Amino acid sequence: MNTANTAKPRGRPASFKHDEALEKAMHVFWAHGYEGASLAALTEAMGINKPSMYAAFGSKEDLFRKAVQKYLSGPACFVAESMKEPTAKQIATKLLTGAAEFLTSGEHPLGCMMIQGALTCGEGAAPIRQELMARRHAYEAALAARFGQCRSAGDLPADTDVAGLARFIATLHQGMSVQATSGATKEELLDVVRIAMSQWPGDQPAFS
Repeated sequence: MNTANTAKPRGRPASFKHDEALEKAMHVFWAHGYEGASLAALTEAMGINKPSMYAAFGSKEDLFRKAVQKYLSGPACFVAESMKEPTAKQIATKLLTGAAEFLTSGEHPLGCMMIQGALTCGEGAAPIRQELMARRHAYEAALAARFGQCRSAGDLPADTDVAGLARFIATLHQGMSVQATSGATKEELLDVVRIAMSQWPGDQPAFS
């Protein structure tokens, strides 16, 4: 007897779409942080069960790392795009004004997924916390390198501390994320950006 057509389907549902499921997982991590995102919440949002999640994405850590990559290449791609601006001030302005809009958008969870993920990590998630810290340090280093190029081109004063300037911008960006999750509006964050840009090297000596 041929039972091939009578067997019950197993595994992921026929409607499962890998990229859409990953995007839904990303939003859960974004809203709740790594530890705050339970497996139950993740699988419910993704529309699959735990075995199917493990089969498609690996462990929760693996899923989070994939979600981070999707976040950086998708919603947060404005950060990389800002690095292409021709001057250091234009880079910082585009980055921070873009952040003010992005962090307060009603189209996704408030704040930055990278920062929220690390702030809510406890002892049990130390590897994830360390990985997110390393990514933020890499972002700061890339910003410093880009400012260094601008300084070499004469766009910044020769004595500008580009590492310190990058740290300032990165710290401001991170602080804006915390403010956004606490209810700060886009207009309030843009006020912060305007104050910061009014103290730019060459305009004021604050960071030189």
